[in-house]
Amino acid sequence: MSSAACTICGKPVVKPHAPFCSARCREVDLNRWFTGSYAVAAVELDDVEMDEIEQALAKPESI
Repeated sequence: MSSAACTICGKPVVKPHAPFCSARCREVDLNRWFTGSYAVAAVELDDVEMDEIEQALAKPESI
């Protein structure tokens, strides 16, 4: 049976700090979000693409 590993250092996860092993690793992760080390990729769509998507979603599906 495999146990979960801390997402920062790889040590076994401790329940009060899950998915981390300690408060320190939890704070390291939070700091990475605050400083921009982590980023969520996003694609901005222009108005024409959004109109096409909305029209496609509004059409009833044919069976």
